[in-house]
Amino acid sequence: MNGDQPRGNGAVPPHEDNYTHNIRKDNERRLDRRSFMKTMVGAAGVFAVSTLPWGAIAAKELASPGKKAFPKIRITTLSDLKVGEAAEFAYPGEHDSALLVRLGEGEFRAYQNACTHLKCPVFWSGEKGELVCPCHHGLFDVRTGAPVAGPPKRPLPEIELKIEQGTIYAVGVKRYET
Repeated sequence: MNGDQPRGNGAVPPHEDNYTHNIRKDNERRLDRRSFMKTMVGAAGVFAVSTLPWGAIAAKELASPGKKAFPKIRITTLSDLKVGEAAEFAYPGEHDSALLVRLGEGEFRAYQNACTHLKCPVFWSGEKGELVCPCHHGLFDVRTGAPVAGPPKRPLPEIELKIEQGTIYAVGVKRYET
């Protein structure tokens, strides 16, 4: 029997019996290792170039801690907010919820009221004297905005206030410092 003769009924000839007899050999190497690596390096390059503008914006923001321009927005009057009460308002944008708390006769604190854990709304509990995130039982110190209980690790962003002629205004958001 010749080595090129098929064995038995339609069997694969011995010189082709290497477990690859069923591969279509005309298209078996469309994407070899080198082509695959070129494709992956190209994709990584496109990704890197596409993120450059955002990286440049972030680097500029971190390198120049200049003061951002925020609008001056009227919140309420001194007579409308009693000691121990809170008022909700939108700042710096119309969809950014914030909370003003009157702690004493001339003492006010305002924070963006999105929890720093998962952005749940934060509420003022006048009876307990604390800022509460009901989603995961997070608590924040009303005087500093720092977390005191629960999963939040970062303080609430504090809003800068200005009092003019009996009216309380929001004038900025303090930069978060670590």
